[in-house]
Amino acid sequence: MEQPLPAERQRRILALLQERRAVRVSTLAELLGVSEVTIRRDLEDLERRNLLERTHGGAILASRLAQEPPYTVAVSRNPAEKRLIGRAAAQLVNPGDTVFLNGGTTTLEVFRHLGPLVRVVTNHVGAVLEAVDRDVEMILVGGEYRPPSNSCVGDFATQTLHKIFASRAFIGVEGVSLRSGITTPAAPEAEVARVMIEQTRGPVVVVADSSKVGTIADFSIAPITAASVLVTDAGLDDGYRAGLEEAGLRVIVAGEDVLDVRSTAGGQLSDGASARR
Repeated sequence: MEQPLPAERQRRILALLQERRAVRVSTLAELLGVSEVTIRRDLEDLERRNLLERTHGGAILASRLAQEPPYTVAVSRNPAEKRLIGRAAAQLVNPGDTVFLNGGTTTLEVFRHLGPLVRVVTNHVGAVLEAVDRDVEMILVGGEYRPPSNSCVGDFATQTLHKIFASRAFIGVEGVSLRSGITTPAAPEAEVARVMIEQTRGPVVVVADSSKVGTIADFSIAPITAASVLVTDAGLDDGYRAGLEEAGLRVIVAGEDVLDVRSTAGGQLSDGASARR
């Protein structure tokens, strides 16, 4: 059988990634009738062109987030996964903690599942509106209101955050990438999240559904190593999970890693200073 030329082979690789989002080297080699060494060279070339990210044993499509969705649209995307992520992430919080929550629909789910006796510092207007009859202390940092994230941003917000130290932070993002780090499509949102990370004296927990893994938005918040934990859903590619864990993140798959969540909450991550990697 005649082997496809490199350009045609790489086009087919990208088409498969568009269809499946993640593929393994062994699968590509079988489908395209070439050696795994050849496939790895193709993946290296495509990664240099920022069209994919290689994983352990395969690749995942590198997606660009072209436009920030309105908050009302974001709420309707993957709601079941976000609820599971919020519940799992909230188990990482201990009574007496001071936690940062930035804007977004997934961090709102974290707030909804928090237990009592927690101080929440946030720019998320939606979380404050849901704080009625909750046994939590709320600090809204204020600033310029942004409807797309239902949150406050700007100098007033960041100046307030610089006066506070949190024991842990929960950061919602639009992009999680081994190469490009954690990203968001709005510069003022990136600045607020960046300051929250800087002011956290404990674990930084990124909460993001699996559709955001491999996605790159326009504005960098921090490199992937700035986070201690990623809480996501079962759609995460196994190869990409291995890469994240190799980079030093603890990956918690909501709805599956229940024991991991509990041991993390009561053990390693209860000491914030030792949790940051």
